Amino acid sequence: MVIIETVLGNIGDPEWAARLKDAEIDVLHLDQWEAQKSRFRKASRKGSVLAVSLSRDTHIRDGDVMLWDPQVPLAVIARIELRDVMIVHLDDLMHAAPEVAMRTCIELGHAMGNQHWPALVKGHVVYVPLTIDRKVMDSVMRTHAFEHVQYEFAPGTEVISYLTPHESRRLFGGAEGPVHSHVHEHGGHVHEHGGSAHSHREHRHG
Repeated sequence: MVIIETVLGNIGDPEWAARLKDAEIDVLHLDQWEAQKSRFRKASRKGSVLAVSLSRDTHIRDGDVMLWDPQVPLAVIARIELRDVMIVHLDDLMHAAPEVAMRTCIELGHAMGNQHWPALVKGHVVYVPLTIDRKVMDSVMRTHAFEHVQYEFAPGTEVISYLTPHESRRLFGGAEGPVHSHVHEHGGHVHEHGGSAHSHREHRHG
C-alpha cells in the first residue's frame, strides 16, 4: 500500500505531459463523489493500493498525477467520470412576448428550486448536473412543459469545453480537470490535444 499525501501535478501541465510521454501509465478510476473526498483507499487498475490522505481543501481533478516512480518510469493517474448534464436552451424565449418570457423563466426557476437542482446560467443556456436519474429529470421537464424551452442531455466531458474554470468548478465541484484539454492514452503513452469547440448533441426536447 502506498500513502498519497499530495497531488504531484496534472497531465495537463506541460512539464508533466513531457515527463510522462514515454512512461508507463496506471489509472486510478474515481467517480465524481470519490474525487471530492480527501481520505480514501482504492486500488488502481493494475492493482496498486493507494491510501489517499490529502488536506481537506484539496480535491482530485481528472488527470492528476497521484504517484510517480522515475525509476520505471511509472505514473498513477486519476481518471474521474463526470456526471451527465441537462442543458436547458432559452434561445426561443428571446422571440417570445416579454410577459411570456418572464413567466416562463420564473416558472422554470421555481420548478428547479423545488427539485433542489443546482444550476449554472451562461448566456441563454442553463446547465444542470444530473443529481438524480435522467428519466426523473426528463419526466419533471415534460410534466411542466415550459413554453419556448428546449432541453437535452449531454456527457459532462462535452460540456466543460464551453465553461470557464470557475464555472466548471461550480458545476462539477472541481473534479473536471484542466478545461479545454483532452488527454488520451495510447499504448501507455499520454497525449494532449488542445481544446476545440464541440457541438452539443442535436437532440432536444420541447
